[in-house]
Amino acid sequence: QLQLVESGGGLVQAGASLRLSCAASRRTSGSYAMGWFRQAPGKEREFVAAISRTGGRTDYADAVKDRFTISRDNAKNMVYLQMNSLKPEDTAVYYCAASQVFGRGGYPYRGQGTQVTVSS
Repeated sequence: QLQLVESGGGLVQAGASLRLSCAASRRTSGSYAMGWFRQAPGKEREFVAAISRTGGRTDYADAVKDRFTISRDNAKNMVYLQMNSLKPEDTAVYYCAASQVFGRGGYPYRGQGTQVTVSS
């Protein structure tokens, strides 16, 4: 069973940056595409970003494009989400997820999440 643990969330002011990290319990290199999702209070979980198994392809939701960057270090079994120019509407619990298929949905493995709160 693949386990994912997120870290790096916190409370920041609008315009600030945060970097989220996701540690996988076992080797992910070449096995899983990785994604980040978020869920704000009272809203459904939504896709944020995804990266292919080798890191050669990435995809972003329109709401975060040009502000967020997803990356991975397969040697360390880590995935990152660099978030710049944060806005109050980015406030949510952010989840790391893994799938054998690169895309915006269908990620069977997910972490417990890390809270990101952006104040205005």
